[in-house]
This record gives sequence, structure tokens and C-alpha cells, in this order.
Amino acid sequence: MEVMKETSNHQAESTVVISADTIKGLWEKTYNTSGKPDWSHIIPYYDENIIFRDSIQELRGIEAFTAMTERLAKRSKALNMEVMRAVMEGKVLFIEWEMTISFKKNPSSVLYGASRLTLNEEGKIIEQRDYYDLWGDIFDNIPRFNKMYRRFMKRKFG
Repeated sequence: MEVMKETSNHQAESTVVISADTIKGLWEKTYNTSGKPDWSHIIPYYDENIIFRDSIQELRGIEAFTAMTERLAKRSKALNMEVMRAVMEGKVLFIEWEMTISFKKNPSSVLYGASRLTLNEEGKIIEQRDYYDLWGDIFDNIPRFNKMYRRFMKRKFG
């Protein structure tokens, strides 16, 4: 959603207005296409100086972020996401999600996670932090290995 606001020079300027419902709809549209995910409609909601961080990487800038989304789409056969809930407090949004990813040579895996999005003064996403258990969720889908991995984790960290 965009809102026009007047600046002190009386020129109209476009401001992005994001709500929890807006993000939920955008994310579901991104991932629940037939087959490959498509971020083209959501990229305009990100600030040029986006800082993205997850279990694997930290990226800075819209070019690096866009390149990461393209790599993910290229290496996955299918990617679907169900947004369980999205809540907003001030300029911070939290999204709980379940993502099913099918890689080209491996069975489908479900990743359970959450994302924290921080908005800047213009209402664009300036920071995104994704939280998920990458290895545990993937290893849970490998017969026999899944039980060994969970026993190891429980013994060492449980």
C-alpha cells in the first residue's frame, strides 16, 4: 500500500505503509506461486540499504539481497510458505512461518521459523533477521540420520 504525503515544498512524495496484514499477503504471494518463488513485487518494500541476516549469512544492500533471492529460487525446485501469524509493534514486525522447500536432488524439507522486520522512517524494511533451525529441520527429513542427529543434540545441548 502506498500513501501520498505532501512535503514542505508542497510536492507529493510516495511513502510505503506496511502493516502486518500487508506483509502476510506479500510473503504468501512471494512463496506460494506455482514452483519458483518470485520476489519482484516485494523488493520495492525494502530499503536500498537493507541489512539481512539469517542462520547462514549477513548481507548488506538491496543488490546483495536481490542476488540472494535469485540464488534461492535457482537452487530450489519448489518453495512454499505458510505464514502462521504476523504482528506489528511500532516499526517492528514479527512473522512466524513454515516454509517447505524442495531442492533439485533431495526430498522436501519443512523449515519452521520466524522473521523480525524493522522499518525505517519512510516505512521501508531496513533490517530483516530470520530465525530458524536450518540443520535440524533438514536432518529431520533424512531417514535414520534424523534420530542420530536428535540424540546427539539432546546429549550435547539438551
